[in-house]
This record gives sequence, structure tokens and C-alpha cells, in this order.
Amino acid sequence: MTQIVDIHPHIISDDEGRYPPAPLFGKRSEWSKERPTTVETLIEAMDAAGIAKAAVVHSSTTYGFDNSYVVDGCAKYPHRLVAVGSVDVLQPDAPQTIRAWVKRGLVGLRLFTGGSTQAFDPSQLENPASFAAWEVCAELKLPMCITTGAVGLPQVKALAQRFPQVAIVLDHMTRPDLKDGAPYARAANFFELAALPNVYLKLTPKNGDDAKSGAATPETFFPKLIAEFGAQRLAWGSNYPTSPGTPGEIFQTMRDTLECVSAEDRAWIFGKTAQRLYPALA
Repeated sequence: MTQIVDIHPHIISDDEGRYPPAPLFGKRSEWSKERPTTVETLIEAMDAAGIAKAAVVHSSTTYGFDNSYVVDGCAKYPHRLVAVGSVDVLQPDAPQTIRAWVKRGLVGLRLFTGGSTQAFDPSQLENPASFAAWEVCAELKLPMCITTGAVGLPQVKALAQRFPQVAIVLDHMTRPDLKDGAPYARAANFFELAALPNVYLKLTPKNGDDAKSGAATPETFFPKLIAEFGAQRLAWGSNYPTSPGTPGEIFQTMRDTLECVSAEDRAWIFGKTAQRLYPALA
């Protein structure tokens, strides 16, 4: 059986002296205060859920650009976890900063352009000052996760075309509007990304909920999603503890939601795609 791999949990230290909060945009996310989850707690939850490995995503709304806790935490469990961090890609020293964090353990990067504490701002995605950082990602084979919405799709498309060697992983699939139901005309701009082979999608609880909103159904949406992108470009992320529930509950909900697709497609979504993106998880 394929190992279950979670591509989007977060961890928060319980030692604010050693890892002081300094949230991006100056406002800390409510979930990080209400449901802080240490790396030890994450491992316990993964064990209970039968989740073998995870790519742990740095919490920008807790620590800004200081990736210390995600790299230190993942280093405690090198056979189970890898770290995905954030760097200010607009700074002139971004390439050197990326290399320094990679030496400390980062295997991927994330651009957080907004979300829980601020509206999406895709301007940094099109700023040429960031291109040197993208070139380092291409050189070091670092996947780049992007948190954005529909407003950022043109910039994502341009980046994917400019840097075809970089795997771009879209957090929460950019939350396409599915409420109109099949054939999902409102999500046409989103589906255009399928033509770009280096664009990958994170499938999280938010997307499961979206596929059950309005006229949308999992049975009409997910087969179309797989037909367009291929399951080899979809990876499941729990979004734990941001999304409520235990990793086991979150996984089971998504497993039930994806009963409408083949077992082989689920094997890619729940593990094999993540291991392709982050070979250290293989």
C-alpha cells in the first residue's frame, strides 16, 4: 500500500522565548493561538492517523520569515518530516538567504501572498526583484508553493512559463469558484493552468468543502479535475491544525470525498505526488 503523506500541516512552538512570534503583515493568525501544535504533537497525531510522512509548511502568520522552528522541528524526525519555509524573495540577498536555509534543512519554499490575516496581494508574484530567488529554486530543484486566489492566477501562469524547471504548488488549489456546478465555467481560468506541466495542486479540506458548495458535487468536480491536471499533479494536505479536526478525521473525510475517483488516482493524491515533489519523503 502507498504510504500516506501529508503535504500541508503546520507546527507552532510552545517556547516563545526561543521561537518568538513575528507574524507576516503584523497580525498573528487566530488558529495559531487557539490550536498551536508542536512538532511532537504533530508526530503523535500522524501516528494515530496512520500518516507516514509530511512536508511541514512554515507558519508565516506566526513567524514571518524566520524558519527556525520548522527546520529545527523537522530535524528531530528526519525520517518522517521535511521542512518548507518562507523567504522574502524581494530582498536583494534572497538567493543567499535561500541557500542558507537549505543548508539548515529546507527542501522547498512558500510564497504567502495573503489569506487568513490579509487579502491576497499578487504584486510580489510579478515583481522582477523576485526572479533571482526563482532562479535559485530552479538550480536547487526547490518546489515553490504559492498561497493566492483567483486574483493571482495570471501571475502564476506567467511564473510557470518563465520558470518551467520550478515545480509550482498551489496551496488550496487557489480556491476556484465551484458553486455553479458542472461544467464549472466560473473556474475556467483555473483550469487553464492544466496546460502548464510544472503547476501542481494541493488538495486540502477547503477544496473538499468547495466541491460540496452550491451546485458542485465531488462526483462531478474531482473526475474533471483529474482529467484536466492528472492525479500525478495533485497532492493531499491536511491543513492541520488550521482546519479543525484531527489529521485522522481530516484524512478520512477527504478519503470519503474521493471515493468517486480510482484507487490509483487516490494513491497519487495521498502519497506518490508528494514523494515526487519532495524526494526526501520517498
